[in-house]
Amino acid sequence: MSERGVRRRDVLRGAAVGAAGATFPGVLSGTARAAAVPAAVPDLMSDTWVATDGLGRRLPTHDDVGGPRQNRYVGVFYFLWLGQHSTSGPHDISKILTADPAALENGDDPAWGPMGDFHHWAEPCFGYYLSDDTWVIRKHATMLADAGVDTVIFDVTNGFTYAPVYHALLDTFAAVRAAGSATPQVAFLTPFGNPQQVVMDLYTDLYRPGTHEDLWFRWKDKPLILADPTRIGGTLLTKDGTDPAGLAPGHTQGQTFKATEPVLAVGGRIPTWNTTDAAMTLTLYADGPGGTRLAQRRFEAVADNAKVMLRLDSAAPAGTYYLEQSDPSGSVGWWTDPADVYPDGRAYTDGAPVTGDRSVYVEYASGPVGEVLDFFTFRAPQPSYFAGPTGSDEWGWLEVSPQHVFRDDTGAAEQMTVGVAQNAVDGRLGAMSEPHAQGRSYHDGRLPADDSRTAEGLNFQEQWDRALAVDPEFVFVTGWNEWVAQRFESFNGVEAPVVFVDEFDWEHSRDIEPLRGGSEGGFPGGNAYQDAYYYQLVANIRKYKGVRPLPRPSAPRTIRIDGDFTDWREVGPEFRDHAGDTAHRDHPGWGDAGRYVDTTGRNDVVAAKVARDKHHLYFYVRTRQPITPWTDHNWMMLFLDVTGDPGSGWEGFDFVVNRRVTNARRTCLEASLGGWSWKRLADIPYEVKGCELELAIPRSLVGAGSGHPLRIDFKWIDNMQRDGDILDTLASGDAAPGGRFRYRYAE
Repeated sequence: MSERGVRRRDVLRGAAVGAAGATFPGVLSGTARAAAVPAAVPDLMSDTWVATDGLGRRLPTHDDVGGPRQNRYVGVFYFLWLGQHSTSGPHDISKILTADPAALENGDDPAWGPMGDFHHWAEPCFGYYLSDDTWVIRKHATMLADAGVDTVIFDVTNGFTYAPVYHALLDTFAAVRAAGSATPQVAFLTPFGNPQQVVMDLYTDLYRPGTHEDLWFRWKDKPLILADPTRIGGTLLTKDGTDPAGLAPGHTQGQTFKATEPVLAVGGRIPTWNTTDAAMTLTLYADGPGGTRLAQRRFEAVADNAKVMLRLDSAAPAGTYYLEQSDPSGSVGWWTDPADVYPDGRAYTDGAPVTGDRSVYVEYASGPVGEVLDFFTFRAPQPSYFAGPTGSDEWGWLEVSPQHVFRDDTGAAEQMTVGVAQNAVDGRLGAMSEPHAQGRSYHDGRLPADDSRTAEGLNFQEQWDRALAVDPEFVFVTGWNEWVAQRFESFNGVEAPVVFVDEFDWEHSRDIEPLRGGSEGGFPGGNAYQDAYYYQLVANIRKYKGVRPLPRPSAPRTIRIDGDFTDWREVGPEFRDHAGDTAHRDHPGWGDAGRYVDTTGRNDVVAAKVARDKHHLYFYVRTRQPITPWTDHNWMMLFLDVTGDPGSGWEGFDFVVNRRVTNARRTCLEASLGGWSWKRLADIPYEVKGCELELAIPRSLVGAGSGHPLRIDFKWIDNMQRDGDILDTLASGDAAPGGRFRYRYAE
């Protein structure tokens, strides 16, 4: 088959490694169709945060996209495999080719790692981390929750479940929630061809014991799993036989059988003579031909000699049944034994009994597989980038444009895929290292002549535009953090000195997680591009789900800066940040990358407020633990944007407080002279007591006179390590809110 998923995973298995609805954080959706974050988790209202990315693109607000839309869900493909197979290196493809572009034509270049070993396409923003690094997992949890992602979908398609890693992740997600923050839910994408062992392992290890049940993503009231239920279980009652028994149009063939226990699924072994376009209908009747119809399903693109199972909506009692095959398309049959080998049933053709017995498989409700089939909501994953659905209740994971619509059994548009890039070349499955692979800039059927547009996400946006136009219930986004690919010499019939299938370089890769960049990897200067795909994801999720209006401020109020914070109690709104996001890091990195240690987490901001009267703006902030001394480095800095111009000041911020602190009760207000260059304006009063801090700023000093409605964006940053680098807020100290996000206070 030409599908990327099956072929790629066959190649990787030979190398003994594996591959890798409108809900808002903390808000229940009012629908029972899917699980949202538990009500006990505070709502940070991250959909109301504002930001402008490094390319000058503003996040849409309520005024742009309207209010929240129910029953809209987003899942992001998430990889557990970093460090679980080879960890030589790290071998960074971008750095290797920047140092020596000719290495691409020389498989013997010593810069390359061993054949079959994993190579990074670039360095992630959190370094060459391992998937069980709980500090990184915490960062992922909050970033994805802030984006509005409902669930991460783990890649276990190569038969490895990575149980130690998903347990570390689930434990960390649970700790994040216990601290008062939001996280996505979790689900799994299992092997396309034979998912049974992986599904059974996941059920036994995770689902049956109820481990972190509150984190399971549910669909149609049950935990979602992407696996083909027709490829799971099935006890052979008869024999597979030696006669393929082809079925001609206009005819039927069937088999009666006796179920000794309640049955959940029934099917047969189906030949298609090595074709891929065969189709048929299976129908289950009570008793025999002419009995009550109990279940029916059309099966498309039936694989040769596949065990095809018809699932019932609920278990049918023990008894006699008749399974019928009809409406053939293409070459399709039913493996049959020419002799009567099954005493409790018989074969039929066109409703009349004939000699022999056809292969019949049943799945009983009482068995372990029956328990599994009843436990999950199954969606059969379509591996192909090109084929689209072959029936209802299938989902895709990655497709070329224009993506297909995957429908449920009512015909409703249930799911679509959105990808950053695809290893497709001229309509076939290819390798990302091939020159014409559909990279990040591919759109309108071609790569642009200008090779400097990678940061814009043209492919990603084209796919989002298609999904937004169709508006399905669920959007599957590929992907977050794959980062590595194995080194090969050929793939799918194409040979080259160096071949990388799924990840290659910045253009030919599909991770959304921010990267570190740097000139040694051949990336542009500055910090405009490293997180561009993250904010593009946020922007499109908002277009898809809608956005709540900004919270309205309470009435004007004068605040006494005296260390008695009771006068803040009636001030609203309260702007919230993740609690517990100042945890320290101490974990091994990939191979020779060394140990990653980060102890910059200090003052954990959990809430902030703004008040105003005619002459002053007042700011309040609260931390989880008592605030450290004012003499600390880059202590509790407050950044203000009063102009709304993202090109002014530093990252759009015109003023900063606390970059320089005068003493225990007076601090400095500074204005930006452009970028990270500041001019002292005045000393202003502040007070700190325990976990709380308050300060007052004369409105006249920041150009926020009372003659017009006030709109101000603000952000708290503590213990920044790289002055002037907004990306430093992703990792160092604490920022409220994180990254480029900012709170907006508007009358």
